Amino acid sequence: MIETGSSLLAQYGLALVFANVFLAQAGVPLPAVPLLIVAGAFVAYGQLALAPLIAVTIAASLLGDMPWYIAGRRYGYRVLRTLCRIAIEPDSCVKQTENIFERWGAPSLMAAKFIPGFSTVAPPLAGTMKLDFGRFLFFSAVGALLWAGVAIAAGAFFSTEVEWVLAWLEDMGSGALLVIAAVILLYVGAKAVERYLLIRFLRMVRISVAELRQLITQGARPAILDARSALARRQDPRHIPGAIAVDIVAPEAHLGAVAPDRDVVVYCS
Repeated sequence: MIETGSSLLAQYGLALVFANVFLAQAGVPLPAVPLLIVAGAFVAYGQLALAPLIAVTIAASLLGDMPWYIAGRRYGYRVLRTLCRIAIEPDSCVKQTENIFERWGAPSLMAAKFIPGFSTVAPPLAGTMKLDFGRFLFFSAVGALLWAGVAIAAGAFFSTEVEWVLAWLEDMGSGALLVIAAVILLYVGAKAVERYLLIRFLRMVRISVAELRQLITQGARPAILDARSALARRQDPRHIPGAIAVDIVAPEAHLGAVAPDRDVVVYCS
């Protein structure tokens, strides 16, 4: 049986799960799956009831998602751009999310929480695309149920191993908090470095609006590629004159007529 060191979770488990899931879905870089796995082990040992645990997780997830949905519906791509500046997965931000949403529509929300980056960006994107609120709630709730169910089932299945880990952390005393904090900081730090390197590279190859305008007026005739998804182009039909709409996954299909000595300028959402 899971013992005293975990009595806090046994006593306040539902409240802790609610707070953890809500903060994670609200955008705080705080993983929720580990606590759900531990909660699943508690379910296996009869120290937490399954139905209230599932209900609390779904409610917390929806409450964390709804403000982002409402913000996306009201402010559109401005919210997505803000998220991309702070996202812990900058390489899988708006573009990949648009592609998934465009291919699968509202049902893609059922898988959102399993895809890095998509979980954060999907709710405001659903609002930006004016997805009906009722459908957003339904598919988001189903997604939360699947996501929580997998984590809780894993915790129940590996309850013996979870108990061993909790006992090991309990034996470490306050040192356990340092280990957990170090792991979280290491993860966030690695992502921050990855993001810094990506942004530094992008700045090296970036061209400003004024520089592009000057190239065009000087007759340089750069090839301009509109790499936004079809979904984004329908949402905002504005474009740079002369730009070629391309699928960024296979841009070569649109570049056959472009001379190899021409500069190529790409812009997206």
